[in-house]
Amino acid sequence: MATTTPTDPTPAVPPTTPIIDIHEVSRAYGGEGPPALDGVSLRVRAGEAVSVIGPSGSGKSTLLNLIAGLDRPTSGGVTVDGVRVDTLSEAGSARYRRAKVGMVFQFFNLLDDLTVADNVLLPAQLAGMAKAEARRRAASLLEYLGIDRHSAAYPGRLSGGERQRVAVARALMNRPPLLLADEPTGALDTASGEDVRELLTELNADGQTIVLVTHDLGLAESCAQRTVELVDGRIVRDVVRAAAPRATAVRR
Repeated sequence: MATTTPTDPTPAVPPTTPIIDIHEVSRAYGGEGPPALDGVSLRVRAGEAVSVIGPSGSGKSTLLNLIAGLDRPTSGGVTVDGVRVDTLSEAGSARYRRAKVGMVFQFFNLLDDLTVADNVLLPAQLAGMAKAEARRRAASLLEYLGIDRHSAAYPGRLSGGERQRVAVARALMNRPPLLLADEPTGALDTASGEDVRELLTELNADGQTIVLVTHDLGLAESCAQRTVELVDGRIVRDVVRAAAPRATAVRR
């Protein structure tokens, strides 16, 4: 990747204010079972890469959905980049996601009948970005992520790692201050998974705030300086590791 990135986020909140502030959040889905989340508090600073790990049913996906505004807590508050997410209307949540959050999923969620370029352009079109500006932005991202040669191709013709790079480009299209990744290597082979692992590491080195949900402890430790472990809806471990020296990112 190029040493200059078009994706550096500029947080709308002061640098001393956390970009994510989750306060005493619980989420129950009815019935007599335990809540999916139980009194969780978490703060994430701009520029951090945080991995969230834990067994199935520990509350990882619920936490990610609350940050993304796809779900609401039963109690507690969720603030992201100065926006009180848990109080938004449905339309407000959609506007929030367009402006503040980029999402990368395990199975890419690309539209197979659209070209790579058109998949990447879609968030800008939904946000009303001017066409010329959107095309410049998409071209810059595809070049930055090393997949510009595939701009006219369809996703089905690409490898898993290439499709995930397209998904990352789409997620970054509107310059969100926060990137959420849900098991981004779960559907990839070992080589493609390593490619995405390096990509996430380089994006964070370039300043992108990332919250990564994964079962893969190796991915968690290589992509993030901080690991939060959930068990039965509660944070049982929150570890910050010393950042390893990183080489300057280079174009692939």
